[in-house]
Amino acid sequence: MADTKKRTDPQSGYCAETKTFHSLRPSVPLPPESQPLSFPSFALSLLRHQPPSPSTPAFIFPSSISKSLSLSFSDFLSLSNSLSLSLRVRLRLSKGDVAFLLSPLRLEIPVLSFSLLQIGVVLSPSNPLSSPSEISRQIRLSRPTIAFATSSTAASLPPDLPVVLIDSDHFQSMFIRAGLKDPPPPIEEIRQSDTAAILFSSGTTGRSKAAAIPHRSFISMVAGFQPERAEVKMVLAPLFHTMGLILCLGGVALGETTVMAPAGRFEVGTVAAAVAEHGVTVLAVAPPVLVALERGAAEGIVGGLESLQRIIVGGAPLSRQAAERFVRRFRHVWIQQGYGSTEAGGIAVMMREDEWENYESVGKIAKNLEAKIVDPVTGEVLGVGQQGELWLRGPFIMKGYINDDDANASTFTSDSWLKTGDLCRFDENGYLYIVDRIKELIKYKAYQIPPMELELILLSLPQITDAAVIPYPHEEAGEIPMAYVVKRPGCHIDEATIMDFVARQVAPYKKIRRVAFVDSIPKSPTGKVLRRELVSHAISASASKL
Repeated sequence: MADTKKRTDPQSGYCAETKTFHSLRPSVPLPPESQPLSFPSFALSLLRHQPPSPSTPAFIFPSSISKSLSLSFSDFLSLSNSLSLSLRVRLRLSKGDVAFLLSPLRLEIPVLSFSLLQIGVVLSPSNPLSSPSEISRQIRLSRPTIAFATSSTAASLPPDLPVVLIDSDHFQSMFIRAGLKDPPPPIEEIRQSDTAAILFSSGTTGRSKAAAIPHRSFISMVAGFQPERAEVKMVLAPLFHTMGLILCLGGVALGETTVMAPAGRFEVGTVAAAVAEHGVTVLAVAPPVLVALERGAAEGIVGGLESLQRIIVGGAPLSRQAAERFVRRFRHVWIQQGYGSTEAGGIAVMMREDEWENYESVGKIAKNLEAKIVDPVTGEVLGVGQQGELWLRGPFIMKGYINDDDANASTFTSDSWLKTGDLCRFDENGYLYIVDRIKELIKYKAYQIPPMELELILLSLPQITDAAVIPYPHEEAGEIPMAYVVKRPGCHIDEATIMDFVARQVAPYKKIRRVAFVDSIPKSPTGKVLRRELVSHAISASASKL
C-alpha cells in the first residue's frame, strides 16, 4: 500500500503503474474487517461517542404531510430494542432470515429497519407502487421468510408468505415489552461481510435485480459521513432506495434529526414549508426537486429557505444551468453533487464544500475506494482525461446479485472490480465526470451518442423545463436521437427551433432528428429518466399512424 501511495499522482490520484485512481480524501478509519460487527452496533458506538440530547428528535414527519409526528432518540432506541426482542421471541426471526418490506413511509419504518438489522435479519424493502409482476419477481429473487406490509399493500403479496401488518394492533403491541418466562435466545454473531439488505436495482435498462449489500458497506459509508454531520436533514429519497435508506439510518449514527418525506407526495411549497418549520440545514433531493425549488422561488411560491446550508443532489444528472440558477437564487446554499448506485453501495463519489462550483463533476471518489476507467469495447485500461466505463472496488460495493449468476459474471471481474455500466472520465485534479449509461448510448450508424449530453443542451434553453433523449429506430442509421420536451408554461417553441439550437452545438451525427412535446417526463423515484417507457411510447405512437 505504501509503495502504491508513492507512485500515485497527488493531484489526480492516478497510479500509472497499476492504472488505478485512488481517493484523494483524508483517511477514514474503519473497524478491522474481521471484527464481528453489525451496522446498528457500529451506529450505536458512534452515537455514544457524540450523544444528542435524549429529547432530540431522531425522525420527524412534518405537519405539511399530515399531523406533525416525531420520535426522539430516547424513544427510537427504546422502541427498536423492544421490537428486536419481539421479532426474535414472538415471530421467531433470526440471523439469515429475509424480511420483505412493502409499505408507504411511516414513522415505524426506520425503527423496524434498524431492529431487523440489529438481529441479523436481512432487510428487503420494495417500492409500494411496484406492479404485481415486479413484486412477484422480487420475492422470487429475495426468498423472504416473512413480509411486513400495510392494509393497503398486503394484497399484492403471495398468499403463502406470512405477513405482519404494520398498521395493526398486533404489530403495535410488539413495541411493548411483555413478561418473558424464559430468557430470549442470544443474538447470533453478525459479521461485517453478512448481508444486511437486499435492495432492488432501478431496472431502467432492464428487469430489476436484487443486490446483496453487506453490513460493512453501510459501516463504510456512514464512517465517511462523519465530517459533514447535519443538525437537521430532510430526505426526499425513499427508504426502499439505497440513498434514502443510508441517509436515514446513517442519521441515527450521527445523531442527526431526519425529516422524512414520502416520495412523490410533496409539492414544492410543502418542501419549503417543512424546511422552514423544522430549521432544515441539509436537504437531500433528486435534481427535479432542486429545479422546482428555484422555479418556485422565481414565482413567489418558495421563500428564502433561510435555515438551509447545503443541498445534496444525486440519482440523476443536474445541468450546469439549473445549478447556477439555484445558487443565484439561494446564495447561502451550496450544492453537493454525488454519484452512486445500488451496486456501489449508495454514495461512492461526493463533492466537498470547497469543490462544489465545479458543476459538471460529481466530485472525487470516497476514501477506501479505488477506480479504473476501461474501454468497454477493447478492455484497455485508460488514464486521466480518457473516457470509458467506470470500475470500482472497495468496502462500499455489494456482495453480488442474488440468484443471478449471469448478471454477476458480467458485472464483476475475477479480482472483485465492479463494472458500473457508466461511461465516465477523471480529470487531472481527480474529479469524476459522468457521461452516460453505456447501455443507453444511441447507436447512430458507426457512432455512439450519449443522451445525457443532448439533454443538458436542451435544458439550457430557457423555454424548456425538462427533456429526455431516446434512441428512435431508423432503417438506414439504426437509431436516431429523438427528444421528448416539456415546455415552460406560457412559452412557445417549435420542433425546428429546438433541432437547430442543438445542431449548432454538436457534431453533425449527434443532431436531434425528431421532437415530441409532452406534459412530463417519466422518472424513477430518484429522478432517473425511464427511457424504456419513452421508447415504447415512441414506437407505439409511430405504429398507430401506419
